[in-house]
Amino acid sequence: ISATQALVLAGSTLCNDAIIREDKEATGDFSTVGDPTEAALVVAAARFGLWKDDLDKTFPRLAEVPFTSERKLMTTVHKVPIHTDSLVVNPYIRQMLEAEEMPYLVVTKGAVDQLLEVSDRVWVNDRFVPLDVEWRERVRSANEGLAREGLRVLGVALRPLKELVPESSAGDAEEGSAYEKDLAIVGMVGMMDPPRAEVKDAVHTAKTAGIRPMMITGDHPLTAMRIAQDLGIVDRGLSAADSPGAPSSSQPAAAPPASTHDRVITGQELTRMTDDDLYQAVSEVSVFARVAPEHKLRIVEALQRRGEIAAMTGDGVNDAPALRKADIGVAMGITGTDVSKEASDMVILDDNFASIVSAVEEELTIYDNVRKFIRYTLTSNAGEIIVMLAAPFIGMPIPLTALQILWVNLVTDGLPGLALGVEPAERNIMRRPPYPPNQSVFARGMAPAILFIGLLMGIVSLGVGYWAWRQGNPAWVTMVFMTLTLSQMGNALAIRSERDSLFTIGLLSNRAMLGAVLLTFVLQLAITYIPFLQPIFRTQALTAGELAISLGASTIVFIVSEIWKAFLRRR
Repeated sequence: ISATQALVLAGSTLCNDAIIREDKEATGDFSTVGDPTEAALVVAAARFGLWKDDLDKTFPRLAEVPFTSERKLMTTVHKVPIHTDSLVVNPYIRQMLEAEEMPYLVVTKGAVDQLLEVSDRVWVNDRFVPLDVEWRERVRSANEGLAREGLRVLGVALRPLKELVPESSAGDAEEGSAYEKDLAIVGMVGMMDPPRAEVKDAVHTAKTAGIRPMMITGDHPLTAMRIAQDLGIVDRGLSAADSPGAPSSSQPAAAPPASTHDRVITGQELTRMTDDDLYQAVSEVSVFARVAPEHKLRIVEALQRRGEIAAMTGDGVNDAPALRKADIGVAMGITGTDVSKEASDMVILDDNFASIVSAVEEELTIYDNVRKFIRYTLTSNAGEIIVMLAAPFIGMPIPLTALQILWVNLVTDGLPGLALGVEPAERNIMRRPPYPPNQSVFARGMAPAILFIGLLMGIVSLGVGYWAWRQGNPAWVTMVFMTLTLSQMGNALAIRSERDSLFTIGLLSNRAMLGAVLLTFVLQLAITYIPFLQPIFRTQALTAGELAISLGASTIVFIVSEIWKAFLRRR
């Protein structure tokens, strides 16, 4: 390990709040507690023999300026034991102090572009050199090169110090610190933080469902764009003209300019934007980088002004206003703070974007099943009402008794209705466009379908009863009762999908529904043929022919529903 590498690793470990718990003799993975980024840094140092516990004991921390999303820096101050040579890094630090025996050392880590603003030197070949224009460009170029590879880049800077800054003039985390100036950039660390394997598919699924994923991150714009490109949030990366910090030129770029959808808007740009500018930008840009938490709130408000339904994720205390303002605030269950969870509408327990997309699919399934239940129940009730109201107009007696109506509502409607509540998601549920949030549950042809199928069910059932009644058949009431009940079973099977045929989705795809239909059919036969139940329900045993007529007539509702769905599929 070189002197510079040792300084970078030691600095990133000293300016670090993560804890490494694995025994130093262990050969497997290390056990860490703390922020994942900081944990990665202490593990990297430990692999080269620079253990955080040893470093903290040798260079005790005396002061700290915590990281904030505004500064994007964290600074710690340590006492340097000049006469201690127990660590490999100590001779390098002594050399860096240029034999002046300065007793303190300032260590700062954070965004490289922020470090460039507070540094005036760079550590090269074991000595300080001025951070001139050439070195600034080299550092910036190296940072952007790593960022283009999708790496999360942190810079490390040091500063020898003769005496501690008085606490009253040290500043605070929001204003920066008197320690964060005249720093010497030592190096930078690139960390691969790949998205989970399932996230890319989840992004694709979300886009096909009409959901537009947006990335709002504190990372470098090039890192954000590379990750967004890999995940499919945008189609391609930045052109040279779009690169942050690229000089303006009156000459046309060699490459065609990236579309507005491939732009990255930074926090600095957001700060300068008016609300009207942001209103237009959020419709075209899907990646925001180097943003502060308050920028999230402005983005949410701009989306809502456009009439969008905005769901915002967050985990920090400062994210709470945006989470509260969003139509759906989503907090992280693992890394999220209690404040963010309280401000949110939902909490993702595994901090996985794919879980959000799965939740959307589950919500769509529940909504569909609620509509199916309503449609089934109201259709059945409409059929019963038509049977009861129309019979006297054609000269028939009232065809159903109160107990028979109660039986239909409790058993025939209840069991299949409950089974519709566990109907699996339809085949293309995540490929259909989203519906307006203020749309009625009876929209998209549901109300006419209820009236039509209810009317058909009532006419078929009453028609069977009318025929038997005109024939003087005393079992005509039971035939109406049987036909109406079995028609509702056919309707329940047909209503399982708004477009697909029952033969496409399969009988066994919802075993609860199949069981409910069979059980209802058995119970209906029981009250028809078991002698001691007949006087209770006012039924009579049907002959094989009468039962066949009722069964045949009851399939009309199912057949008509399937024909209508076939027409919709063709259209």
